Amino acid sequence: MRFQISNTVVGALNILSLLLGLSALATSAYIHFHGGDGASDCQKVLQYPLLIAGVFIVIISTLGIVGSLCRINFALYAYLLITFLLIVAMILFTIFALFVTNKKVGQQVSTRAYGEYVVTDFSHWLQHYVVNNKNWDEVKSCLMDAGVCHDLAIHGGFNHSNEDLFFKHLSTTQVGCCKPPANCGFKMKNATYWEAPKTGASWANNSDCKTWSNKEDKLCYDCNSCKGGVLANIRNQWKHLTIFNSVVCVLVTAIYVLGCFAIRNNRIDMYNKNHTHP
Repeated sequence: MRFQISNTVVGALNILSLLLGLSALATSAYIHFHGGDGASDCQKVLQYPLLIAGVFIVIISTLGIVGSLCRINFALYAYLLITFLLIVAMILFTIFALFVTNKKVGQQVSTRAYGEYVVTDFSHWLQHYVVNNKNWDEVKSCLMDAGVCHDLAIHGGFNHSNEDLFFKHLSTTQVGCCKPPANCGFKMKNATYWEAPKTGASWANNSDCKTWSNKEDKLCYDCNSCKGGVLANIRNQWKHLTIFNSVVCVLVTAIYVLGCFAIRNNRIDMYNKNHTHP
């Protein structure tokens, strides 16, 4: 009997997603068994999300494969139910992401050519979830692992008269975390060393001025300006993520529709088998 195309497409797509889920599980296992005490906080924080996502993808992909290719309607019904809930969750996430990233952020610092950010310009959810003490330690570890301030070290010998032009081309995270805030009045000796002003009159209203350190593992990672720069970067990334999420949602919806046709195909095949006489 002819094998309907919708069953084949659903099965093939779920085989691909199954491989993706197994890859996530393998990565999580690698971090757990090979990372050990040497794994950074940034690596460890990925372990359980990868594990949960991998298990979820493997389960739903298995249901899709069994339901579409093995013609088991119970598995296909379960697959469609989970897929429907996934579509709803993706729609809700898109709405949520638009809500928490909609607030206008970014403050132009005096006459500088680059912008610096403050935490209070962002939504309360981003402030309390991303930059609370526990999560910020993990974020800070990731920033150090990624070497976000490495570009400044590379350009350590450039002419500091071009300071504005140099920082204008850096990311919001680098501007916030790799240099002291502009209103602290530090004098730039090179890209890796800043000299504090003789008088700290402007420091009273900005705790970041005292937090800054020329040490490579300190810099301004604990500054509010760094948190603001990270939040600005998250906001920009989430805007791209909402677009990607919308595209994926359309794709998953198309797979859901194909799954509905696959159920119909299974019913037709079952009916034909029950009514076919030798």
